[in-house]
Amino acid sequence: MGIKKAILLGAGDRGGRVYANLIKSLPHKIKLIGVAEPVKERRERVSSHHNLDERYVQESWKALLDLKPEADIAIICTQDKAHFEPTMKALDLGYHVLLEKPMSPSPEECIKMVEKAKEMDRTLTICHVLRYTPFWSRIKSIVQNGDIGQIASIQLNENVEYMHMSHSFVRGNWKSKEQSSPMILAKSCHDMDIISYIMDQDCKRINSFGSLMYFNEANKPEGAPLRCLDGCPAENECPFHAGRYYLGIGRGWAMKFTEENSNEAIIERLNHTDYGKCVFQSDNDVVDHQVVNMEFENGATATFSMSAFTREQTRIVQIMGTKGEIRGNMETNEISIFDFLTREEKVIKFPEVSSGHGGGDEGIIRDFIDAINSSDQNVSKSIASKSLISHLMAFAAEESRLNHGQSINIDEFYNEIALTS
Repeated sequence: MGIKKAILLGAGDRGGRVYANLIKSLPHKIKLIGVAEPVKERRERVSSHHNLDERYVQESWKALLDLKPEADIAIICTQDKAHFEPTMKALDLGYHVLLEKPMSPSPEECIKMVEKAKEMDRTLTICHVLRYTPFWSRIKSIVQNGDIGQIASIQLNENVEYMHMSHSFVRGNWKSKEQSSPMILAKSCHDMDIISYIMDQDCKRINSFGSLMYFNEANKPEGAPLRCLDGCPAENECPFHAGRYYLGIGRGWAMKFTEENSNEAIIERLNHTDYGKCVFQSDNDVVDHQVVNMEFENGATATFSMSAFTREQTRIVQIMGTKGEIRGNMETNEISIFDFLTREEKVIKFPEVSSGHGGGDEGIIRDFIDAINSSDQNVSKSIASKSLISHLMAFAAEESRLNHGQSINIDEFYNEIALTS
């Protein structure tokens, strides 16, 4: 089977800081031979770290793919709207593809990518990393073993956390659904996917409500300038003040928009990028809270709630079965299982892991390589044909939200999309 050779398209936070580093930690399984990244500092950092041939260090994904590097894998971590073209090209060239979520903000493009992977007989895996965590893997096994009987309902809360919201979805790359994708895709397609994964039933109907309630100009402090550093009178009252946050407890977030950690470098970026803008005067349009209701084929239901207005960044789940209940919190990394007959509670505390997303980042790299080495590509837990299901749930939820919570029949919704793709 040998060591797999990979190219990386997009060396930002996920590509350059996560997957490139994980590849370095698995030298017996995978080797990076090329990178495409428009930001020079990121491109050069990956090239230096992996000792890449200069020929395969390119500014654009098109330039790198035009060279047709002798590799097995293309890891694609471009921005959401720039997933489709490089994925289709990479599949055409015969690469197996590991694609950052979401697949695409277009349902038609998602379907076409699945069809292309099947046509080319290549593995296309989507980075739904939660499936690979010890936390969700144990929950899945408990449900499969029948320990809580048949699932009647699932409640999942995604606590985005107020500063994560302001950084990524008000000031950052995912602030605009037109430039990236709607919040239900950009942030919460993980949640649609994990609900689908645990429920293991087809979702039949869905509806959703949500809005951009707070991070808009109607809530701007009186006299607030466009940029926080231009003397905002609300500096000491506003938790989102860019200077106080990024030069203080949010310095780790600042490293996502500057290559240096000095005060001078951070201040310079706050004065010249959207990260220094008032959160109430940014050109953001994605929702800051949303709920989704789902009904599945066997009559089970699920509810999902995403909110920016939480003190911690975590996911909290409650799975209610006919024989027992599971409760879990990803931040504390523990679950409890309660048996209705014995009234006994078992608490499982998972050990800390070194890789991100509770161990899911490393897990998906290993799973992807195993899938490529297998004669059956469907062994991948998050192969695109499976991920397409949860993407369609997310698309239907957004369609419902935009239509005042109208109930969407998933089968009819898919058939309409398929006719136009």
